[in-house]
Amino acid sequence: MHVHRTALVAHPAGHLFALIEAVEHYPAFLPWCRAVQVLERSDEVVAARLELAWAGLRLGIATRNPKRAPTWMAITLQEGPFRHFSGQWQLTPLAEWGCRVEFSLDYEFDTALIGSIATPLFDKAVNSLVDAFVRRADAMLPAPAPVTPSATPAPAPAPTPPPS
Repeated sequence: MHVHRTALVAHPAGHLFALIEAVEHYPAFLPWCRAVQVLERSDEVVAARLELAWAGLRLGIATRNPKRAPTWMAITLQEGPFRHFSGQWQLTPLAEWGCRVEFSLDYEFDTALIGSIATPLFDKAVNSLVDAFVRRADAMLPAPAPVTPSATPAPAPAPTPPPS
């Protein structure tokens, strides 16, 4: 299965990247993420174990994600019920106030039985990720300053000549 989502976001890339990288906060705003254990964090990588649950189905996964703040994070599976699982976040700064967010994920469950049950649920959750992070950013981060064009004052009107 392949998922690819993009969005233009009115928050700086660095702010949005910080939300994406802060995996320990996922249970607060991703309803299908029940628990997180951070296994490793450095300037180059974040690794975590996540417990995911939808409609009575529970899955555990562990990922180790190389990163280059504030623009890129790979998603690599270390353990979980997948034959294939890899993706990335790409954030492109557009201005001081916003960025373009791209999220992609390729995955395949390791057994047909789990795949037939979990794929529709997992696909729905994965497709909602970009929107969930944008909503989280809107709720947590200050609103960007409005962009106003610089204005040059209009020249003063020419004085009218006195009547003769």
